[in-house]
Amino acid sequence: MKVIYRFLLLLLIFPFFTACQDKIIQEQTLYEPVYLSYQDLRKPIQSSPPDTLQKPGKIYVKDQLIFINEYLKGIHVIDNTDPAHPVPVAFIAIPGNVDMAVRNNILYADSYMDLVALDISDPHHIMEKGRAKNIFPYILPATDGKYPIDNLKVDQDKGVVIRWKAQKVRREIHVNPNPWPIYFNYDGIKASVNGGPAFLFNGGEGGVSVGTGGSMARFTIYDNWLYALTNNQLKIIRINDPGAMTKENEIWVRNGAETIFQHDGKLFFGARSGMSIYGLEDPLNPVFISTITHIQSCDPVVVQGDYAYVTLYAGNGCGSDVNRLDVIDISDLFHPLLRKSYIFFNPHGLAVADTALFVCDGEYGLKMMDARDPLNMHVKAVYSGVHAYDVIPLSASLLMIGEDGLFQYRIESLSQIKLLSTIPVEK
Repeated sequence: MKVIYRFLLLLLIFPFFTACQDKIIQEQTLYEPVYLSYQDLRKPIQSSPPDTLQKPGKIYVKDQLIFINEYLKGIHVIDNTDPAHPVPVAFIAIPGNVDMAVRNNILYADSYMDLVALDISDPHHIMEKGRAKNIFPYILPATDGKYPIDNLKVDQDKGVVIRWKAQKVRREIHVNPNPWPIYFNYDGIKASVNGGPAFLFNGGEGGVSVGTGGSMARFTIYDNWLYALTNNQLKIIRINDPGAMTKENEIWVRNGAETIFQHDGKLFFGARSGMSIYGLEDPLNPVFISTITHIQSCDPVVVQGDYAYVTLYAGNGCGSDVNRLDVIDISDLFHPLLRKSYIFFNPHGLAVADTALFVCDGEYGLKMMDARDPLNMHVKAVYSGVHAYDVIPLSASLLMIGEDGLFQYRIESLSQIKLLSTIPVEK
């Protein structure tokens, strides 16, 4: 009997010994963060001589100036007095910048989690006028997906992450030997950083002079307010005093909103599951008016008259393989209705100007449609050989940005546009 008791006792205490002894040393290649300190991030910003385009992002226009984002690096300033001969004027180095908006002579730009205000009265000598710290969420740059991120090394107190470096690491992994091993999950935060930051701006309306942005925007200006759409949260920031910018309110926007377009005192939000409309009767407290749902997809939106135009595109985690243009009747803002859909290959940014609708169809080029009858539109011209991403129509020209650079066209007719100038990407 004593032998049986001893055997049972051994069975009870054996797992404790093995739990202490069974360990695995695992070697794996992971991405570790490279930081920029907060002190270096927040050094006063000023312009420098012009630089070449390498990785262009969004475009923004104010009067005769074109602003082109150099992804996560800063902003190129172009004098567009003569659209056939645009002249680079300056480059503004802004760490973590993705886009910008202009109110009067002040350029507002994101710099990782900060919002900076820059005086552009003299485009050759642009100076920082104010900074609002920690307005936006802490963000991480995208990776190429080759290795997972070492989430144990990400430390917000060290500064902002500007890039990743591959490192081999050896870790002691404690396992449960009876019966299944347990390993650390190194992909814990990978999904949250794919795609990188996305703070985009478009032009606004109101009682001040503002510029014009593209349809992929997530920020817009109305009077004294900057509306910033980040992670379904609309941040409302007072900007009438560049030296004292403050976040005054924050509201939740429906349907996973990703883009924002302002028209006639309304905010139109493009979301992965639909389009929502909010009113600006009280600019500090936008009020929900209505929403219309569609399949899961990425979708910028623009508006003219009684119609909203929405492109749905696949890829980049958008949730579907549908690529089309939807025409939505908004004559009754409380009951928007889908009236017509047009098939495209990979539509992204778009713009409507009078009787023409311009669609950036990715690697399939820029396409111009006759929009005199929104429910019976036809592609009248295709400009291939360019990777089209977003477009802005101006009074004397049409701006298009893509992976190959900035292209400027003159609209000859509803079936023809002429290339005026190009600022190419340096290969």
